[in-house]
Amino acid sequence: MRRFRFDNPYLLLVLTSLFWSGNWVVGRGFRGEVPPISLAFWRWTLAFLCVLPFAWPHRHQLWPALRDHWRSVLPMAIFGITGYNTLTYYGLQFTTATNGVLLNSFIPIVIMAMLWLFFGKRMTRGQCLGAVISLAGVTVIVAHGDLSMLATLSFNPGDVWIMGSVLVWAIYTIMLQFRPGHLHPMALLALLTGIGVIGLAPLYAWELAQGRTLILTPASAMGIAYTGIFAAFLGYVFWNRAVAQVGGAVAGLFIHLMPVFTPLLSALFIGEAPHLYHFAGMALILGGIWLTTRSVAVPRPA
Repeated sequence: MRRFRFDNPYLLLVLTSLFWSGNWVVGRGFRGEVPPISLAFWRWTLAFLCVLPFAWPHRHQLWPALRDHWRSVLPMAIFGITGYNTLTYYGLQFTTATNGVLLNSFIPIVIMAMLWLFFGKRMTRGQCLGAVISLAGVTVIVAHGDLSMLATLSFNPGDVWIMGSVLVWAIYTIMLQFRPGHLHPMALLALLTGIGVIGLAPLYAWELAQGRTLILTPASAMGIAYTGIFAAFLGYVFWNRAVAQVGGAVAGLFIHLMPVFTPLLSALFIGEAPHLYHFAGMALILGGIWLTTRSVAVPRPA
């Protein structure tokens, strides 16, 4: 029986999905107090400060990595740091949580499609079946157990922004395979985060010029702190490490856990109790992930 270790990539992916589920709650819940680009900018500024002490001993690697691998490093920073959450937070200004979570659940499908189109990588039948079962579980949850509800979903500008974030995250995940192999993971995260914050700075200045300012309260400050420490810093550390071990296609399937965690977080923080369809969807999602990962060999961490 495989020992369940904290550095097990599947555990890291579960925790990442939990942290990112909370990020959606913050992005939606504080949309009145914290504008989208402001949230993205301060989130990543805080994450950069968190990773800096861990990356400092490896600072000598940063410039050679940027100089020799800028063709991969710069796009990873723009897509994964500057782009994804900015598009997500902006989309949450307009779209419903149901539409947003449903669209976000297509990330694994987009990753697999792009791997097939551009790299010729195919999933096994078991992995494809697992993806379909997991997606069915997501559908059950977002449809509240009534599939006829899907016919009432309508697209608005927020949905388009969320769809853009889905594409951006799929590109970032796939590009992780081209990261500089000799670069320490914390140095890589510091490099990506630093570049991403620089990319967000002019966007943040533009948002301020539009009169959209941050309303700082104890609650909104705690929300920003959560997104910076858990969703950004720990989430990206865990995600990057897990992707390096199991690959982007398998890791992407764990995005399906976000609609599982969201009702639980809602019950905990805003008093919305989960329903029977949540548990039915959870069972399908977990079953699909198990089916997908059971045949994947996981190398031991160094």
